[in-house]
Amino acid sequence: MNNTSAASSHMLDQLVTLTTQLMSKHNHEPTENPVLILSQKIKQQLKSGELSFDVLKEIIQQLRDSAFLSHAIHLQKYVNNPEKKIIHERIDTIVQNIVQQATIKHETNTAESFECFKQLVEKSQFAAVFTAHPTFSVANAVYTALADMASHPITKETQVPFFSTHRRVAPPTLKEELGLAIHAIERARNALDMFNRYLFDAAQRHWPDYWTTLTPCSILLSSWVGYDTDGRTDIGWWDSLNIRLQMKELQLQRLYYQLEPIANGVEDLKQHVSLALKTVKNQRELCPTSADPDQFSDFARVLIENRQDALLSTDDLIPFFDQALKQVDENHKIDLLIARAGFISHGLSLSHTHVRLNSVQVHNMARQRLGITSNPDNRSHTRTLFNTINTALGHVSAIPVDFGSLLTEKASASTLMMLLTQIIKHIDTKTPIRFLIAETENGYTLLVALWLARLFGIEKQIEISPLFETDAALQHGSNIIEQALRSSHWREYLRNTGKLCLQFGYSDSGRFVGQIAATYEIERLRRKIAALLSKYDLTDVEIVLFDTHGESMGRGGHPFSMEDRLEYLSPKNTQLFFKKNGISTRQETAFQGGDGYLLFGSQALANATISIIAKHVYNFELDEHDPIYEEADFSADFFSTISSEMKDLVKDKGYGTLLSVFGPAMIDRTGSRAAVRQSDAYASSTHIKQPRELRAIPNNAILQQLGWCANTLQGLGTAASANPETFQDMLRNSPRFRRSLDFARHALKHSNPAVLRAIIYMLDPGIWLDRASSEDNPNIQESYLSLAKGLRRMDLWSSTQATFHRVQGDHITLLSIWKEAPSMDAKEILLHAIRLTVIEEIWMLSTQIPYFSPYHEFSREALETKILSLEIPTALNLLLHVFPQAGEHISDLYFYEPKAPRNEGAYEMDDRQIFKPIQKNFDLIREISVALIHRLHAFG
Repeated sequence: MNNTSAASSHMLDQLVTLTTQLMSKHNHEPTENPVLILSQKIKQQLKSGELSFDVLKEIIQQLRDSAFLSHAIHLQKYVNNPEKKIIHERIDTIVQNIVQQATIKHETNTAESFECFKQLVEKSQFAAVFTAHPTFSVANAVYTALADMASHPITKETQVPFFSTHRRVAPPTLKEELGLAIHAIERARNALDMFNRYLFDAAQRHWPDYWTTLTPCSILLSSWVGYDTDGRTDIGWWDSLNIRLQMKELQLQRLYYQLEPIANGVEDLKQHVSLALKTVKNQRELCPTSADPDQFSDFARVLIENRQDALLSTDDLIPFFDQALKQVDENHKIDLLIARAGFISHGLSLSHTHVRLNSVQVHNMARQRLGITSNPDNRSHTRTLFNTINTALGHVSAIPVDFGSLLTEKASASTLMMLLTQIIKHIDTKTPIRFLIAETENGYTLLVALWLARLFGIEKQIEISPLFETDAALQHGSNIIEQALRSSHWREYLRNTGKLCLQFGYSDSGRFVGQIAATYEIERLRRKIAALLSKYDLTDVEIVLFDTHGESMGRGGHPFSMEDRLEYLSPKNTQLFFKKNGISTRQETAFQGGDGYLLFGSQALANATISIIAKHVYNFELDEHDPIYEEADFSADFFSTISSEMKDLVKDKGYGTLLSVFGPAMIDRTGSRAAVRQSDAYASSTHIKQPRELRAIPNNAILQQLGWCANTLQGLGTAASANPETFQDMLRNSPRFRRSLDFARHALKHSNPAVLRAIIYMLDPGIWLDRASSEDNPNIQESYLSLAKGLRRMDLWSSTQATFHRVQGDHITLLSIWKEAPSMDAKEILLHAIRLTVIEEIWMLSTQIPYFSPYHEFSREALETKILSLEIPTALNLLLHVFPQAGEHISDLYFYEPKAPRNEGAYEMDDRQIFKPIQKNFDLIREISVALIHRLHAFG
């Protein structure tokens, strides 16, 4: 350890001790803020030279690396240790249970018992869906190191790999997102092959006369990476087409590599796979990267003329698999069967395909193609809308589609459905495609989507799925489904496809009605929809329940274990409810972006994750006494109180101010979309007026960075206080209630009212005026006065202080009831305090920026607002135009006349003494944010 590292370690220990002392109730007055006191002590140490900037940077890195280690330990525990032996024992037990279930009524190696086994393992019961949600919060190399560490035993001797920064260089591109998703999916496919090997091995032992007819597909993989156009502008339909061809190529390549080690009996099969692979590669190479008509004409010829060689369905290879099974050596039969199972269960793609768009895009299409101009949100138009769309469904005839029509189509929904038509005609004719519609709040939307699918002749291959996520959708979701069910066309569609696909979102619901209340609303909605299927005699239709939650507790991902996560999303009581009503279900869950891919970040982690999913799928013990279902009044009151309190908070002016004043600036962009929906570089600020202007994931991430997870905690104290004895009883005895409250446990570990209040104090002009009044140095005094003036003009203090009183009161009530509630530890509090010190340093440096005339409407006042809002990259970029630096190498050039004096250093001092230090300090703020992300174990 070098001297600097030794100094930083020693200073870190001192600061942690100081933090612990200050946070004790006995060491500060109730009116004092210990976090702010700590921040000021760190500032004084910097001012006196006791602490240098370089040592402070190392302290932050050490805290970050400590958080990285805790993140790795958490990831390892989350999948219950990814050791081979543990995974083997888990899968072995699962398979034994499946065999036992299949042989309850019939002997082994009989047609009857094998049919039972076959039904258990060939019915698709679960899907893992890989999405590109913007949770790519750290550099890819850091994700790799994190997954690697979690995949091996972690001891006291384990060394944390050092990176100078854990931040990304830039937000991920679509290509990068796709590459990361593909790696995760490939590991998941490997894990599924491993699980299938156990199934085939058991089938061979117990049913030697039948086992080769088995094709397991109980767990599937899906992806919408490259196909999700809701809120994205960087994905053209030609990009989605190219990606779909790439996924087909990867599936064929995977199959070819699986056949390669098999020496005899697979020659014809390999020949057809090789030809298909070569053909698809050629199709991909010619796939245009823009809407170029000439290029698409050439591409269409290759795609269509060679489509038979490229294969159009997995059925094309079934005869060759059958032939190979008769000829292959016995010791390679399982290998061939595993390859066949993975190929057939996923179709001509590495994973199943989900596409997504917004309901508004569907409505716009109806206006353009059907002339329906009525607003679906206007209830007075409801009958007219449904009559019109039902009439249209009864008269629609399929029309042809070619790439020429695609190139001229302007409506997003039509473009997407036409693209799917081309994919179904020319790439994969058999495998269905999920058509997800975000923000569905009317059954009319579903019928319009059906009309569009029918218009292009692909309704049997399209699985239309509404997303229920907003408060209105969760409250009225059953009405939305019933509106569609009243149409004979929708009922006929469900009977033809055999599925009712539903999507449930946790991000928006969590941030608007509270994460804990959202799960109750979702579970209640599912039961209502099940009752509707019985009402309309559709119990033979399978319900697909797709939970698009994330890995963070702010987005519905259980914080403690994969097993709890699955039980939380699909409680045993609800599974039993569906079963008693004779309704078959399939569960699907999202693995979102960088955080989600971590669970498949190494082969060991992927094996562990898939094995836990398999354990959940094959849990035959659904009977579980849970008292929460017997306390219907308590449940309804408890969760509705949380929802009501959260809705009131969302309406609070100060809440929106808190989310926008620092928030978006504290976190790097973690995806292709901006945190705030619109931005103007020259505007005085990007403050939002209310939370709906902010996207869900950054909304939740900002709350975590502010040290108060309001979307998980707000209203909990008020709800618990209504019946504290029952609250404590449920916490002890109800598995369902405990799993819900686990979210609060995790949130409380990363929330502290003193941290939030310290941030709010920073916005108080009075604090800076008090400092000015006690400051002897006139220059520093002037800086304080300048900050006070800027903050007074922004008018942030009063509303945010009122908001704090709201959350503080609820928190005090909660702690009076929940005595064992966890709290934020000293290291995390220290990170927040250091960040406040750094923010103050940036603010003080900004007061030294020289006066300048307005630049393209960018004034001194606008600069102050941007700096106080920590919009540092934008501010510095604009300052480079206001105070330009000298061009490089000018002094070395000859201009053919006597050399004149150069004023090259006109603004060099400002850059050296103000701009660069501001940037360095801002980098520390972002590094602290990454450290907090590690401590939370997820982003958003």
